[in-house]
This record gives sequence, structure tokens and C-alpha cells, in this order.
Amino acid sequence: MARLPAGIRFIISFSRDQWYRAFIFILTFLLYASFHLSRKPISIVKGELHRYCAPVNKGRVRPDGQSQIASGVATHQLPDNETDCGWAPFDQDNYQQLLGALDYSFLCAYAVGMYLSGIIGERLPIRYYLTFGMLASGTFTALFGLGYFYNIHSFSFYVVTQIINGLVQTTGWPSVVTCLSNWFGKGRRGLIMGVWNSHTSVGNILGSLIAGYWVSTCWGLSFIVPGAIVAAMGVVCFLFLIEHPKDIACSPTLVAHSKSYENGTHRFRLQKPAAPDEKLLDPETQCLLLSDGKRAIRQNHVVLLPAAEGGSSMAAISFMGALKIPGVVEFSLCLLFAKLVSYTFLFWLPLYITNVDHLDAQKAGELSTLFDVGGIFGGILAGVVSDRLEKRASTCGLMLLLAAPTLYVFSTISKMGLEATVAMLLLSGALVSGPYALITTAVSADLGTHKSLKGNSHALATVTAIIDGTGSVGAALGPLLAGLISPSGWNNVFYMLMLADACALLFLIRLIHKELSCPGSATADQVPFKEH
Repeated sequence: MARLPAGIRFIISFSRDQWYRAFIFILTFLLYASFHLSRKPISIVKGELHRYCAPVNKGRVRPDGQSQIASGVATHQLPDNETDCGWAPFDQDNYQQLLGALDYSFLCAYAVGMYLSGIIGERLPIRYYLTFGMLASGTFTALFGLGYFYNIHSFSFYVVTQIINGLVQTTGWPSVVTCLSNWFGKGRRGLIMGVWNSHTSVGNILGSLIAGYWVSTCWGLSFIVPGAIVAAMGVVCFLFLIEHPKDIACSPTLVAHSKSYENGTHRFRLQKPAAPDEKLLDPETQCLLLSDGKRAIRQNHVVLLPAAEGGSSMAAISFMGALKIPGVVEFSLCLLFAKLVSYTFLFWLPLYITNVDHLDAQKAGELSTLFDVGGIFGGILAGVVSDRLEKRASTCGLMLLLAAPTLYVFSTISKMGLEATVAMLLLSGALVSGPYALITTAVSADLGTHKSLKGNSHALATVTAIIDGTGSVGAALGPLLAGLISPSGWNNVFYMLMLADACALLFLIRLIHKELSCPGSATADQVPFKEH
């Protein structure tokens, strides 16, 4: 009998359940990356909406040396002073306040909508809910870009578009986190969630590159193309997203081919069925033995999750009930300030690079992607360290402590040249994005399955929405404050960001003290539960 090809041996080395889990991991990664892809264009286009005034004779000159008239690109009415200062109404002296208001409109609507989104999402099929949100988000992202082609200069048009887009984008995060949790159960770890959460940075990078490609020639396409991508991913979501492993007869928990299963400080090993006198809970629990291999897990070692009458899932948790989960309030307030810093960079970094390094909008957008590259490594590093130390709050606190002085150094040496800017973008991205990534993924998952919930599987979306919704309040305030403060100097913006990092660290002090004084407390709340 011929030996199987290496590729086939690789395929059959994984079980059917593992392939489905890999598929859901990749699909949810791409779905939420497309959301972030559609949020990035506004930060890239800011440098084009308001430019340094330049005399215009026979049409605006493009970077490639062609005028708009010669290139066939639609021309638009210039201001009365016969200079091209950007796109009205953003061509005025108060352009920073107007651009900040655009950010605030989107993010404030996102923050308000997020509190409702988790509650609504728990009561609707995830696939339909997420598909609607992606189609609507794609529509309103593209609608912003249509303002270029239809020569729209109404500030209210762009504000309303941003508000509605912010509301519909809240369907994304609770949906993908809940879906991923359904498939990966309680075996998710900081490393896995850290890798998965890199979709934020990947989406930002792709959004920057796509928007930057057209920003200097036809900025309307910088919105229309990402909008079309989000809408297309919405169709993919409708066709392929599987909400729960039970929908396709997969195991509800991770069952690896390897002989070990590790969680917290305990290591379990697959073993033969226990003797008849062993009173185990169910077939799944029977395959888990303590690391010494001498005795099985008895009932007092596993927390049973009660189900509602009739075998259905428990009712969704209330908003106030979710707030009572230990750690939710502290991490939510910490994320408020951490996300304030992250989203200020997200929306204002390209314009800052344009002003400081004197680059055009396209090159500034491309350079800003280095911040997100650093964010990928920061999120993974935070997950690995928190797994190793088994201390989520302490890991976040350490990165926040290092981030504040790093931002000060960034503001100082970024004016010294392009090389210094590149290095500080990578380092700042890692330290700023690390805590943000850890809290929104692994921490939210831990709190959403806290032992105090007694098995309420509906709590995760609500807890995730509360944490991310509170963080989104900071995300709304950060860009707004940057728009108000930046006219007085970019150094003041960085001082504001450093203060925000200090406040984020302050809200974690109690949890850090608890982790350091009680080493086992962090893992005690992460013992795997069994759902019925």
C-alpha cells in the first residue's frame, strides 16, 4: 500500500472539529478586520480634507504632475480666495475642531450603541445580527465617500453619516467574541486571544494602505472601496458563519489529539475510562485526570452549570447583574483611558506625521501602519506574559507603566527625523495596544465566564459590550480632545495621552494588589466550567 502524500497526512492529522474551529477562527478574524478597515480612512483623508493653502491656476496639481482637469478627475469649486485649502467646510481655520467633531460623532454613537448592542445581540441570531451590521456599515462608509463625487460640502451630512455608521458598527464586537467563545469554550488562552485580536491592527494596516492609494487623487474611493469590502464580508458572514458547534454536531469543548490539556496551574491528561466505583460527572469529565494520573476529577472539583427548565440556556444576564461581576468595573474604567490613547493614535497619527515630518497624506498613512505593526506584537506579547504569570491586571499595569514615558520620548525625538519616528511608532504601538488588546479579549472572556455567573452562557456578550462600551467612551473623548488641544501644540496632546495612561493604571491598582498578594486568586476564577 502506497504511503499517503505529506499534504494528505497533514490534513487527516487534525480532526473534523479542529478544522471547523480553525475555520471559525479565521472567519471571525477577517470579519472584524474588515470593520477596522472601514474605520481607518477618515484618519488618512484628514490630511487631504485640509491642506496647506496653495495657489491654484488651471486646476489642482496632483503629486504625479498632472492636473485634475488633465487627468479627468472631477473638479470642485474652490474657495473665493482662489486658493485650494482642502475640502469645504474643512478648509477653514477651525478645521481641527471640525475633524475632531467627526471622530466624536462616530465614536460617541459607537459608545452609546455598544451598551445596547450586547443586550440585543444575545436575543438575536448572531449570523443575522452581524450580517445586518456589516451591510449597513458598508453602506454608510461608502456614503461618506459619495460626498466627494456629488460635491457635498454640508458638515451635517458627514456628521450624520458618521453617527449612523458608529451605531451599526456596534454589532461587530459582541457578535464575534461570543461566536469565538462558543467554539473555543473555556480553553481559550491569552496567547490565542492575543493572536486573534491582531485583526484590529491588520484591519488598520489594510485600511491605511487602501485609503492611502486614492487619498491624493480621489479621496471618495478611500471610503467607497473599504465600504464595499465590509459589505462583501457581510455576505460571506451570512453564507458561512456557524454560531455554535452544536449547529454542526461538533464537540462543544476543545478535545485535542495530544495527551495533555492545560488550564491555569493544573495539567490534565487523557486517560482510559475510570473504574466503575469512580463517581464521575459525565463522559467529557471522565477523560480528564489530574497530572499524577492516579485519580479522576470528582464532583467537588468541577463547577456544574445549571440550565433553565426544559434544557434551554439560561436567561440573558441583566446590565446591573453584569456590573456586579468582580473586576468588570475596574477593567472597564481602565479600558476607557487605554482606548482613549489608542484611538487618538488611530484617528490623528497620520495628520501628526504630516505636520511633523512634512509628508503627504499617502506617505503619512503608510508610515502610520507601523504603529499597528507594533500593536500586533504588543497584543501577542501581553497574552503570552499574562498566560505565563497568570496575572492579567499586572500584565496590563506593567505595559501602561512603560507606555507613559515612551509617549514622552516619542513626542520629543519624532521631530528629529524619519528613522526616530519609525522606531518609536513600533515601540509605542506595542505598549499602547497591548493592554487594550488583552482587556478586550482574554480579560473579557474570563469575566464573561466568571464562577459567580454559575454557568450563565448568555453573560459573555453583555460583559463584553459593557467593557468595550465603556472603553468606547474614552475612544470618543480622545480624538475630540486631540482636536481641541492640538492647535496649542502637539506636545500638549501627548501630555494628555500620558495622563490617560496614568489614570488607566490607577484603576487597576486594587486588582494588581490582589494578584500580587494572592498568587492563586487570578487562576482560581478561571477553572473550566461544564455547560449542560
